[in-house]
Amino acid sequence: MTAGNRQRLDKWLWFARIVKTRDAAATLIEAGHVRLNRNKVTKPAHDVKPGDVLTIVLHSGVRVLKVEGLAPRRGPASAARLLYREPDAPRTDAANAQKEDASAAGNC
Repeated sequence: MTAGNRQRLDKWLWFARIVKTRDAAATLIEAGHVRLNRNKVTKPAHDVKPGDVLTIVLHSGVRVLKVEGLAPRRGPASAARLLYREPDAPRTDAANAQKEDASAAGNC
């Protein structure tokens, strides 16, 4: 249950559409495939709150998510996407970008 600004981890994973069922969320957590703020979590009832960072090992790879909000129910995918933020992909700095542009121009 949601207690103020907290929610069960298994419910949050399901509401955010990271997994297809709440049972799948519980299994993932119990297997040790979820970390909360760098600490391994094995209890589906563990609370999450906005600002927490989750590291989740899925079949498709590792996802790092920052909890942005909680939901009272499982809604559409567009609403679920607002519950978390994924870190930006690493960017090349300006010097590396210039080197890449120069080498690409020289190879043409």
